[in-house]
Amino acid sequence: MQFLSDNAASVHPRVWEAMRAADAADAPYDGDRWSQALDAAFSALFGREVAVLWAATGTAANCLSLASLCQPHGAVVCHEEAHIEVDEGGAPGFYLHGTKLILVPGESAKLTPDSVRMAVDPIRDDVHQVQPHAISVTQASEYGCCYRPEEIAALGALAKERGLGFHVDGARFANAVAWLGCDPLAAVGGADTLSFGFIKNGGMSAEAIVFFDPAMADVARYRRKRAGHLQSKGRYLAAQLLVMLEGNLWLDNARAANGAAAEIAAACGDRLIHPVEANELFVTLSPEERKALRTQGFSFYDWGDDAARLVTAWNTRADHVSALTQAIAQL
Repeated sequence: MQFLSDNAASVHPRVWEAMRAADAADAPYDGDRWSQALDAAFSALFGREVAVLWAATGTAANCLSLASLCQPHGAVVCHEEAHIEVDEGGAPGFYLHGTKLILVPGESAKLTPDSVRMAVDPIRDDVHQVQPHAISVTQASEYGCCYRPEEIAALGALAKERGLGFHVDGARFANAVAWLGCDPLAAVGGADTLSFGFIKNGGMSAEAIVFFDPAMADVARYRRKRAGHLQSKGRYLAAQLLVMLEGNLWLDNARAANGAAAEIAAACGDRLIHPVEANELFVTLSPEERKALRTQGFSFYDWGDDAARLVTAWNTRADHVSALTQAIAQL
């Protein structure tokens, strides 16, 4: 009974069908009709003109986004537990040729305008100190908590006021929008770029890099090629993104994952370390309790010495959820 990660979930059947439908001769790289349709499809979703590039991994999507906002001698302000700091193997420094990450603490792994100001205000405007060039936030955060539209808009306004780029790591953006119940544009708060995650939500190998200023994509295309991420058969990535948008499949999948997480959360009670607002649960469990759950067939990651992380997915089985809730209640 799998609660390790939404990355471990299977690919949605409609995604497989879309890739099979794209399995015919067409223009290579991103000249195919599926890739050429991305801008219009995502512009309709966000209600404004955007440019979209596909990438095969979330790490690549994040780093190519940030490379469009930050120079090698600059810095990106992010939470101290942001994915780009903790879980990407130094990729931002590699892709951005040495760009520094300025790490900021914050409850629920979220930034606030005040926390950003505290980090950047002491930096002198001279060549001896690395200058902030961008802010990066994660929606939903690394602890599965969502920025409300007014919270992320305040960060976007601060970025604009300070002349900083604004990036949203949306590995679980679908889960955030599903929980917030808002327009997708309101969930990005005036961002310049969004790494729109699809792999965790039923995709196989496709993420979208959304540029809210379409001109920014022009240089990003060169960076994607140089980074080795311009796939010769890009139509298979584009087909995944397009079918996920059709009929709001991306939201349906996220709602299913969120619903499963909410059901488990109700059984966890005061064991919950963070509010459950997406599809991740952080639960206080002793080593003995974790062993007992694993003995019953549940898989999950340890989170320090006395906690676990449980993640639901678009296809988490209802009987597995019920079994887990009963097992937790009996601990």
